[in-house]
Amino acid sequence: MQQGASNIETVLRKQTDWKQLWFYQKAVVLYQLTYVFTRRFLPQYGDRTVDQMVQAARSGKQNIVEGTADGVTSMEMELKLLNVARASIQELLEDYEDYLPAHKLTKWTEGHPRFDALLKFCRKNNKLSQYEPFFNKWTDEEFANTAITLCRMIDKMMMTYQKQKEQEFVTCGGIRERMTAARMNYRNNQRDTIDSLKQQVKELTEKNKNLTSFIKNYLNIKDEKELGIQ
Repeated sequence: MQQGASNIETVLRKQTDWKQLWFYQKAVVLYQLTYVFTRRFLPQYGDRTVDQMVQAARSGKQNIVEGTADGVTSMEMELKLLNVARASIQELLEDYEDYLPAHKLTKWTEGHPRFDALLKFCRKNNKLSQYEPFFNKWTDEEFANTAITLCRMIDKMMMTYQKQKEQEFVTCGGIRERMTAARMNYRNNQRDTIDSLKQQVKELTEKNKNLTSFIKNYLNIKDEKELGIQ
């Protein structure tokens, strides 16, 4: 039983704790922020943008969870789902960037008096509790620029994470390679065990032969039957 469990451990990859990933934490913030934004500043009826933005934010968050969970057995599936998450975040980014000029609001870029402070705030803070106090205070311009900043940060972090996973795949292989390696390791261990037992039998046979010879000489016995040896 122990041996079987050991083989499974060599095949399955360690589960990533997605809750500790900074880009996941920021994705949670982005989803909640988007939910509040759409209800405060967008029409609740007759505008498909509300559902599209909320679903895009949710898709980004949920596909990170599903991808890291599937990564235990399939790194290929993990990378695919992380790409889906990134695509959803990009879609959401586009919605926020469209909102600003459509409502004659300013997009904060380098040189804007609030740009550096916003970058610093978003880099430093990953928890929803650090953003929630502002949800009923921010203007739509503040909401949108914060969301844009988070979208860009999440995308950059996920790209770095995916490159690390790609390197891990090159180094360690996927599930098929790991299963093959585990099976070969098991067979090699079995072969080593058999070879070791054969060697022990050979050594014991030789010792027994020497002991028998010694007893015969000591007792001056010529026939092994006299020793009770069949």
